[in-house]
Amino acid sequence: MNIFSDIVNSLPGAVAQGLIWGIMAVGVFITYKILDIADLTVDGSICTGMAVCAVLMTNGVNVWVAMLCSLIAGMLTGLVTGIFHTFMGIPAILAGILTQLILWSVNLKILGGANLALPARTYDVLVTLLRRESSIFILIAFVVVLVGLLYWFFGTEFGSAVRATGSNIKMSRAQGINTDFNKIFGLVLSNGIVALSGSLLAQYSGSADINSGRGAIVIGLAAVIIGEAIISKISKNFFIHLIGVVLGGVVYYIVYQVVICLKIDTDFLKMLSALVVAIFLAVPYWKKKYFSKPKQLKKGDVSNA
Repeated sequence: MNIFSDIVNSLPGAVAQGLIWGIMAVGVFITYKILDIADLTVDGSICTGMAVCAVLMTNGVNVWVAMLCSLIAGMLTGLVTGIFHTFMGIPAILAGILTQLILWSVNLKILGGANLALPARTYDVLVTLLRRESSIFILIAFVVVLVGLLYWFFGTEFGSAVRATGSNIKMSRAQGINTDFNKIFGLVLSNGIVALSGSLLAQYSGSADINSGRGAIVIGLAAVIIGEAIISKISKNFFIHLIGVVLGGVVYYIVYQVVICLKIDTDFLKMLSALVVAIFLAVPYWKKKYFSKPKQLKKGDVSNA
């Protein structure tokens, strides 16, 4: 009974954190699903967002200005990865790793150390662990605005060109689309959103830590995959898919809290997350290879040669 009450009491915190990581997962969705790029910059750019927000707020900068600066800083990290990948011809996954390594040093310099406190009782933060219920409503508003803007943007001519770049790059080039520019733009947009979620995470947790971004890409992929599993049977609408990604983040963190309440060793949680992602990624391949029925030849299809 105590375990059940612990799970219920921890739900608001799990939902709030899930919404923050769900916003981050939307950024991952843009590169992984729309551009078809595995971008490992995420582990560094989320920490950049946290660091910029924490440093500016502790120096008296307004929370909205600090979050805007985090967004811009995240966009710059995506720009670096984009230049590495397109202008320098480095494969996308290696470009992300290189940027992530650069950001480790940059984030240390921004923070001035391994971590920086941002206590909610001292600074005027938007979301905090101390006000979980109100934080949830603010985060839901963030999600609705963000998803609405992305839904509108990817419905425009330019947004459709970005989607086309990820769907069929050769056909896009044949249509005269500047695919390199679209890749850079997608990486800039993605990492800007990731850094924005980092600024919210720093406020909610009350600190920015150099190690906060470790494994972020796995959480993001898990949220994307869980969200698709939830939504794919319901609707193919792009707006609903984006909402599903955020819901995937919420589900992930609810499971995380359940694991903690059941007193299961949390040291294994990232390993379990990686295994879950691996299995979900393998399912389409397994279905195609082992469970799809061979096509039946219709009468008259076989030539008389």
